Amino acid sequence: MLEMTREEFEELVAEALDRIPPELTRLMDNVAVFVEDEPAADDPDLLGLYEGTPLTDRGEWYAGVLPDRITIYRGPTLRMSESREDVVAETEITVVHEIAHHFGIDDERLHELGYG
Repeated sequence: MLEMTREEFEELVAEALDRIPPELTRLMDNVAVFVEDEPAADDPDLLGLYEGTPLTDRGEWYAGVLPDRITIYRGPTLRMSESREDVVAETEITVVHEIAHHFGIDDERLHELGYG
């Protein structure tokens, strides 16, 4: 498995977030991004997870709720990567994938766009 500290991986996630176009980040609402070492044991290969209510599903009722949560998992990303460049690329894809869920884009469409 490729070695990378948690701090290095968190920096890659931050860099991936910085590459999201500002016109999209301005539209993001009530969402927080976290880095965790491992996903739940029942899905050990999960690279990222979006938990919340997509922007497209929010209505007048949406007020006073906890932020949506995007989690990027370090362990599976490092296990599937052969080089630092692989980690950078996969991290960026995963960050975009999970943010797309925040915008209401489903997995099928993301796969079509190359972010599967």
